[in-house]
Amino acid sequence: MDAAWVPLLLSLKVAGWATALNLFLGVGVGFALARWRFPGRELLDAVLTLPMVLPPTVLGYYLLVLIGKHGPLGAWLLDNFGIQLIFTWQGAVIAATLVAFPLVLKSARAAFEGVDPQLERAARVLGLGEWAVFFRVSLPMAWRGILAGLLLAFARALGEFGATLMVAGSIPGRTQTLSVAVYEAVQAGQDDSANFLVLITSLTCVLVLLSAGRLAPARPLV
Repeated sequence: MDAAWVPLLLSLKVAGWATALNLFLGVGVGFALARWRFPGRELLDAVLTLPMVLPPTVLGYYLLVLIGKHGPLGAWLLDNFGIQLIFTWQGAVIAATLVAFPLVLKSARAAFEGVDPQLERAARVLGLGEWAVFFRVSLPMAWRGILAGLLLAFARALGEFGATLMVAGSIPGRTQTLSVAVYEAVQAGQDDSANFLVLITSLTCVLVLLSAGRLAPARPLV
């Protein structure tokens, strides 16, 4: 059972990095979609939400085409910096970030749309700049919804399987995340290991979901 903790720690590492990246990407894009009006805004929102509904293997294929050693981004990174993302834990982070991104985007956009624009205008009238308005008015009023979305994204990244397997593979101790380890244990007939991995995965996700539920904005009684 000691070997079961290795994929757990790797999964926590991957999910942590993916959540941190989505903190900046999802919150930034969510705020832009909530506050800016431009042609094609809803189309952009739909495109960015695609990872939520597309099969993970399709997302994995897109990533292989993009960041593989023959892909446009992958070839550029390899030729200029000697960086190869396929079959690395960094590749797993990219896959988990892409899959979990819509959860942060949707939560952030809804949270910012729930902030009264009049409060932001009043702050500007009082002399605050745009960055000050964001950090002193908009973000403090939207943080609960954003944090709930981040927790959901963490849980989603923690359980990511399809895209991660295609991009990072299943190298024990290097790229084998918790969900991939469960698959490998079942395939190998190691029922005890599979049961233990499923148990700790389920407990971790339940704790995260309970935390997200407590942080979600309270609904009005009437």
